[in-house]
Amino acid sequence: MLALRREKVLECALDLADESGIAALTIRSLAESMGTKPMSLYYYVATKDEILDGIVDLVFSEIELPSPGGDWRDEMHRRAHAMRAALKRHPWTVGLLETRTSPGAATLRHHDATLGTLRAAGFSVAMTAHAYALLDSYIYGFALQEAALPFDGRNTAAEITTPIVERFSTGEYPHMVEIAVEHVLKPGYDFGDEFGFGLDLIIDGLSRSIPGLGSDG
Repeated sequence: MLALRREKVLECALDLADESGIAALTIRSLAESMGTKPMSLYYYVATKDEILDGIVDLVFSEIELPSPGGDWRDEMHRRAHAMRAALKRHPWTVGLLETRTSPGAATLRHHDATLGTLRAAGFSVAMTAHAYALLDSYIYGFALQEAALPFDGRNTAAEITTPIVERFSTGEYPHMVEIAVEHVLKPGYDFGDEFGFGLDLIIDGLSRSIPGLGSDG
């Protein structure tokens, strides 16, 4: 019964963070959102850090684990897209997922499965560490940039970009005009499409570090 009640508390905390941001998540605000008193929650979560550990673990549990038995390129592609989707569902996680010093079981399973998939592909221990750091830096960095943009989705950039381009009539910024007119303002443009392009480059580069395919780092 305790585990079930704790799970409910953490699910409500996750919803609150999604709705109002991580700064708004406190024991008091969580209790108010659940229609109870703060003291009643201390039986299940003693501190805000414990709540953060729990909801970060819930986010990791949403991401399908990569399989060491699958093709590593496909598995890393699938993992990257699943992580990006989770970061879009829970924007507050971008700067928080890797900060926890008491990671939960889902978090540990995720890291271990990712490392295992890279090791099974033939990467050395050192290159596995390099590859994991590079992939996560790209995923988190892209998610952070994507979340900060003033537009979202296909064919939404023109609303923001067109007025900016109109200010460039002096010819002072020709390359910005060129990229806007020839790329960003084209029908169907979506900044999110850049994610797959960059991911392909990274995975192609990493593949050359597998013994037998290139020099081993």
